[in-house]
Amino acid sequence: MSFTAVDIIKTKRDKQELSDEQIDWVIDAYTKGEVDPEQMSALAMGIFLNGMNRREIARWTQAMIDSGIRLDFSTLDKPTADKHSTGGVGDMITLPLAPLIASFGVAVPQLSGRGLGHTGGTLDKLESIPSFNCNLSNDDILQQLAETGAVVCAASADLAPADKKLYALRDVTSTVESIPLIASSIMSKKIAEGTGALVLDVKVGSGAFMKSYEQAKELAQTMVDLGKDAGVNTVALLTNMDTPLGWAAGNAIEVQEALDVMNGKGPDDVVELTVALAVEMLKAAGKPTPEAEVREALTNGQALRKWREMVTAQGGDPDAPLPKAKYSREILAPKSGTLTKLDALAVGVAAWRLGAGRARQGDPVQAGAGVLFHVKPGDKVIEGEPLLTLLTDTPEKFEAAEDSLKGAYEICETSVDFQKPPLIYERID
Repeated sequence: MSFTAVDIIKTKRDKQELSDEQIDWVIDAYTKGEVDPEQMSALAMGIFLNGMNRREIARWTQAMIDSGIRLDFSTLDKPTADKHSTGGVGDMITLPLAPLIASFGVAVPQLSGRGLGHTGGTLDKLESIPSFNCNLSNDDILQQLAETGAVVCAASADLAPADKKLYALRDVTSTVESIPLIASSIMSKKIAEGTGALVLDVKVGSGAFMKSYEQAKELAQTMVDLGKDAGVNTVALLTNMDTPLGWAAGNAIEVQEALDVMNGKGPDDVVELTVALAVEMLKAAGKPTPEAEVREALTNGQALRKWREMVTAQGGDPDAPLPKAKYSREILAPKSGTLTKLDALAVGVAAWRLGAGRARQGDPVQAGAGVLFHVKPGDKVIEGEPLLTLLTDTPEKFEAAEDSLKGAYEICETSVDFQKPPLIYERID
């Protein structure tokens, strides 16, 4: 059947449904360069403004999967499970989670990305480990899963190539914040990755991509539906990202925090979320495990041994010292009282401005840069004591980072009954 890009654009412009055949044709033609970027931009804006129904989103997702290869882990003698986070600040959960799950005999093919803007990238964090290799072939991934059980690396170029092309276009045409396009982008890669079970960590709050609870819940449900329609056992947790996770936002400092977690010394919120996601992943993979057993494995050396195996398998040195920033500056409490706010977005932007993140794909990042936070909402603070420590190799970045932190924290001098919000809001399946 023959189509034209103009007719397909007009269909969505006029708030009509795209047929399966129209979707298949336009994704294939755009991937091959037969649909111009300006035409796909117009279609993306039509989708942004007028949306898609469940059938359209599912077909759009499948068309992007079909634009490349789909990994096959059927030769493994163990089930597979993966986790995807929609991105936040201090979100290094993948680092302890992947080896933890692998230590229970479930393979974890974790294809991750690099950071952009205020949200950190898992690969940037891992690449702060000396010699760690994030670029593996598909054969290497399969071999490492068979031998070690966990791999965290970049996706190959032949995995959902239509999504890579469309993602870059959305970034420069102000069509990123579209639930159909976000959901299909995430799920096309995850389904093509070949995992049998998937747990989604959908962040909501100031430091998240989705600021409102309603939007985050809609995105989570859309992705769960897409996973189930594709035969992937999928569940989602809606989690709080108004306050950064843990005590660090950066690259090497988050790796160190992951090591602390696996040595039984990690922050309570990181441990809680890691355990919750692990319980969901093991259940989805057909290996339900009591929470107490999962928690014990995270801190008794079981996960840490698997971490060392994974790092070594990917060329890294698990005993090498992590990079440290050359310069530091403390942000001191201007008064005594109770900390009632620590804004995740502001902290993430500060870490980015210090060199931990990038403004454009391909920009370099500093391994040691970032922000350490010494208190969390609900904690007592004393005037003159440190609230935050800024880290960078380029001290001229301190001023811009400090500017981003204006209004990022609030201290109540009077007695306050601070109610800490939940870390996990809701489970969606």
